[in-house]
Amino acid sequence: MENFGYEILAEDGRAKRARLMTPHGAIETPVFMNVGTAAAIKGGLCAADLRQIGCEVFLANTYHLHLRPGDELIRQMGGVRRFMAWERPVLTDSGGFQVFSLAGLRKISEAGVEFASYIDGRRIFMGPEESMQIQLNLGATIAMAFDECPPANSEREYINDSADRTTRWLLRCIDTHKSRRGDSINPHQMLFGINQGGIFADIRAKHAKTLSQLDLPGYAIGGLAVGETHEQMYAMIEAAAPHLPRNRPTYLMGVGTPANILEAVERGIDFFDCVMPARNGRHGHLFTSTGKININNACHEKDDSPIDPACACPTCASYSRAYLRHLFKAREILALRLAVLHNLHFYNTLMVDIRAAIEQNRFAQFKRDYVNNLRI
Repeated sequence: MENFGYEILAEDGRAKRARLMTPHGAIETPVFMNVGTAAAIKGGLCAADLRQIGCEVFLANTYHLHLRPGDELIRQMGGVRRFMAWERPVLTDSGGFQVFSLAGLRKISEAGVEFASYIDGRRIFMGPEESMQIQLNLGATIAMAFDECPPANSEREYINDSADRTTRWLLRCIDTHKSRRGDSINPHQMLFGINQGGIFADIRAKHAKTLSQLDLPGYAIGGLAVGETHEQMYAMIEAAAPHLPRNRPTYLMGVGTPANILEAVERGIDFFDCVMPARNGRHGHLFTSTGKININNACHEKDDSPIDPACACPTCASYSRAYLRHLFKAREILALRLAVLHNLHFYNTLMVDIRAAIEQNRFAQFKRDYVNNLRI
């Protein structure tokens, strides 16, 4: 595999402060990827907004973009980055999570997964080869291998078989990606593999050891935040992460709260993504330096202070809690935009602060102080 220039700049225990060089710019880690399922942030944010609030990486959804508007169309438009006017890195998931989330609409076989489209019900097949081609058409900076994300409460035998199938699918992904990447709109696209194993530490460790032998540009830990407890999640990170190459970025998929992120960084994780900040924002649940608030509550009706006096986001710089509450009560679209803008700024700023704490060898104290101040 090519050397994409992943460099660990500082370490504090297991926590890493690193930089991943990509064809589309450097990614400073630990990093939170802002999630835009259909190449857009739900809540009315555009690429210029993301630049303003410090977004390092945008995450788009392979399955949804395949269904609408279609990955072939996006390829004709110059790829997803050009399509959405975002010049920085983009990571696309593989469609594998939909194997989990659309359980009632799919059938799994060794070849891949047959889905029913949530839009019109038409049958769609996606396997490793199809997922790779779609992601090459999208032209993402980082593509994710096609995997199965089983429910947390699955039986051990099923989890073991599923992890083995994910390995076989990964090998097919690697072969397809190598053979087709040269003809894509991004011939330097990186491919990350995904660790699975449910909540069984020995399966996680075994699978991580298998993946690490493949010398990929990066690795993810998947199949968490799907119903297990936080303690089980942390235990699975501890089971898998030490067996993945430390000189490659490690991505914890679909996680999570600020506290989850801090715990995972402490265990050596670089990349994060979660719909939580945008989804919470659209419902008026806002993150602050002292915990979450519900802007719909009556206590904010006459409050002329910003969401968070410690925040430098565009929303806090100009608008009061009272005004934002009014927008939500009046069902104005502006409410969603201002709230999501604040929450994503909060997450991106958290990652800046985490990176600084690791650089200054004070991450453990930063984590303690941060968690003690949160009411999340």
